[in-house]
Amino acid sequence: MHVLILGAGYSGTAIAKAFAPRAQSVTGTTRSPDKLQPLKGSGIDPLLFDGNEIRAELAQAMKRTTHLVQSIAPGQEGDPMFRGNTPPLAGLLPNLRWAGYLSTVGVYGDHGGAWVTEDTVIKPVSQRSKERVEAENAWLDFGARQKIPVAVLRLAGIYGPGRNAFRNLAAGTAHRIIKPNQVFNRIRVEDIGAAATFLAGRGLGGIYNITDDEPAPPQDVVSEAARLMGVEPPPEVSFETADLSPMARSFYGENKRVSNARLREAGFGLAFPNYRVSLAQLWASGTWRG
Repeated sequence: MHVLILGAGYSGTAIAKAFAPRAQSVTGTTRSPDKLQPLKGSGIDPLLFDGNEIRAELAQAMKRTTHLVQSIAPGQEGDPMFRGNTPPLAGLLPNLRWAGYLSTVGVYGDHGGAWVTEDTVIKPVSQRSKERVEAENAWLDFGARQKIPVAVLRLAGIYGPGRNAFRNLAAGTAHRIIKPNQVFNRIRVEDIGAAATFLAGRGLGGIYNITDDEPAPPQDVVSEAARLMGVEPPPEVSFETADLSPMARSFYGENKRVSNARLREAGFGLAFPNYRVSLAQLWASGTWRG
């Protein structure tokens, strides 16, 4: 198994680490020269890729790749692997046996707090979510044409070591914003890596929601982290009066409970099924700092 992670950021690195024990090689790309050494320290063969030009070194890695994970966000020009200046993907990846595309539960849009599944009609609101839908379709179409399983992983809000409510509390940036009946969906980054290797190992394609079992109000997560830390939680603030950036405010405009039943029915078990289990592990292990 030769694995290539296009965009070895927070989630991509976790996926690379999950694949590493069973892979002959794991290569990951970054657009930042400063991240080459940290990736190498994580056991990843690092390559520079700006999302545009596929240089000889990356082309060589793609040629041997059997399992690919695409984590680079699309832009107005679409997914970088399907832009007009990119050579045909089938020629770049002659040995590909499985591909995973990292999308977002944001493609569902707002459902008024109701449960949604992979079969729910999507209604993306933001431009970034609309671009994700286009990229999802491009990857699924590619898989159908090449007769290769392509899994679209629709990710909930990602957190884990180095990115969590403990860090926000310690930095004084945590907030308890109250919007009645609002819930968010979340997933530990290690569970993303485990889900990707699970789907790849079984050659499973299609769309999968990657989220934990318990959508919950965001203020409850902050309160639980404060309890574990033994500190006072920040005061509650009404959503209407909260000082939020336009992007942060837009997240509160989408309210839904995302089901992971399809992934569980396939046989996958979460290591961190809810935020309480996850926060307790982060705090007890000291890994919350990253």
